[in-house]
Amino acid sequence: QVQLVESGGGLVQAGGSLTLSCGVSGRTFSIYTMGWFRQAPGKERAFVAGITKSANTTYADSVKGRFTISRDKNTIFLLMNSLKPEDTGVYYCARGRTLWVGTASNAYDSWGQGTQVTVSS
Repeated sequence: QVQLVESGGGLVQAGGSLTLSCGVSGRTFSIYTMGWFRQAPGKERAFVAGITKSANTTYADSVKGRFTISRDKNTIFLLMNSLKPEDTGVYYCARGRTLWVGTASNAYDSWGQGTQVTVSS
């Protein structure tokens, strides 16, 4: 059973930066596509960024140029720069079902518990 544990969330002012981490259990981590999603209050969970086993990346338009996803050993990271109040939400990491980066929630089969990111204006 795979386990994903996010960390690194917190409160930051607009324009600031945060780095989220997601530790993944399991020896086959490197073969999976991984993704980050976020859920704002009253909204559905939305795709933020994804990375394939070959380190090909995909980003939501709203975060392109500001966020960077990466992976190393059994951890994936999300470096978030130039944060905006609309980036506020619970951020989840997820393990993908496919070799490519899917942007829908059903393209992922295991999820972490989430970490809260709050950006104040």
